[in-house]
Amino acid sequence: MTLEIETIPCLSDNYAYLAHDPDTGMTAAIDVPEAAPILAMLDEKEWLLSHVLITHHHADHVDGLPELLENAPARVIGAAADAHRLPPLDIAVEDGDTIIIGNATGHVMDVPGHTVGHIAFHFPESAAVFTADSLMALGCGRVFEGTMEQMWDSLSKLAALPPETTVYSGHEYTQANAKFALTIDPDNPALTSRAAAVDAARAKGHPTVPSKLSEELATNPFLRAADPAIQANLDMTGKDPAEVFAEIRRRKDRF
Repeated sequence: MTLEIETIPCLSDNYAYLAHDPDTGMTAAIDVPEAAPILAMLDEKEWLLSHVLITHHHADHVDGLPELLENAPARVIGAAADAHRLPPLDIAVEDGDTIIIGNATGHVMDVPGHTVGHIAFHFPESAAVFTADSLMALGCGRVFEGTMEQMWDSLSKLAALPPETTVYSGHEYTQANAKFALTIDPDNPALTSRAAAVDAARAKGHPTVPSKLSEELATNPFLRAADPAIQANLDMTGKDPAEVFAEIRRRKDRF
């Protein structure tokens, strides 16, 4: 079953999502930076919340949950490995577990790096993956708790999904990410074109999230650590892609 998905801007640069199964009426919120915009979208669409999917414990992804549940009770799903620092969970999940939203089936993906307990939610029939702060539009999350190797493995796992998958990430960081990406991959015409499109969209106040995985594979330097042009630009020709990724991530942290 294909989910109907709404993108909801929250706080200054966060995104939450609603994923709705039109056959059963069940609706999941993915992350809750703040409650009011999510409640407003539920009201506008006349949807009833049934589930909340939490990707990781950071405050800007969970702080709105108590208020949301007060107004729209739902079952909360999050990582078993992070249950000790997440809001109370109704369902604790691990890598490879299946979740059901109405007639839609989702798969839990363990994607550590940004945090050690970060998970993503992949809904194959909807060609959608909710990645929060793991894979982002033209970027990836900072490696706060995990290792560079973990983050590279997580991104590689996400990159292996079908290229037509839509990536629903957690922040509006794309314009800044594009500026950095051009320092790593300056001769990539797909990146140059995308950066210009991102600038135009932001000038009009339009979101640049979600994005297609195919677009990320063509332009996101964090997924392209094996690319010979990027390796040459970094003077790392022939190096292990995991090592190249780590250098790109370190450069981004200093950018």
